[in-house]
Amino acid sequence: MNAIFTAVFIASAILLCFADPNAFLPALLDGAEQAATTFLTLFCIYTVWMGLSRVAADSGINGAIAKKMQPLCFKFFRTKSALGAQYAAMNITCNVLGLGGAATPFGIKAMKQFDGEGNLFGRNLLFILNATSVQIIPSTVIALRASFSSASPADVFAPALITTAICTGTAVALYFFTDKICRSLSRRSS
Repeated sequence: MNAIFTAVFIASAILLCFADPNAFLPALLDGAEQAATTFLTLFCIYTVWMGLSRVAADSGINGAIAKKMQPLCFKFFRTKSALGAQYAAMNITCNVLGLGGAATPFGIKAMKQFDGEGNLFGRNLLFILNATSVQIIPSTVIALRASFSSASPADVFAPALITTAICTGTAVALYFFTDKICRSLSRRSS
């Protein structure tokens, strides 16, 4: 992928140098400035959310939410690992709140726990939930829109909720359906 982006950049740079040589350097610097501004904005957003996540973890809020979700995670992910269910619950909680950066470490820890017990079903299901971006509050997108002076940064709330419900619901239903088919085929062949 890096090779493709590099080739596109070089081709664009060459074309711009021939078409309008005076615009090349200002365009390059403007793009770098916008990239740095976006990076700093995202860095600040993640710093705030990671700080709030840490406060929630230290105060026991995360643990309480994870404990409430743990019985559901045992059944949903078909796991016997209490730690795996807890990490999966934390991953889902962070994703639901739109804290993708905070959810990633919990997702990796849950995957390791599922791998340790040979739970391919739970691992795949957690991957599907993360890939479909199950979230109720798209906090990062709202914060980015607010930082770029959007008149209504929270306008993405309803479309994001509808999209995540459709994507996640469809993906999970298809995974359960294919898992059921695979199980029945394996029973017939044995």
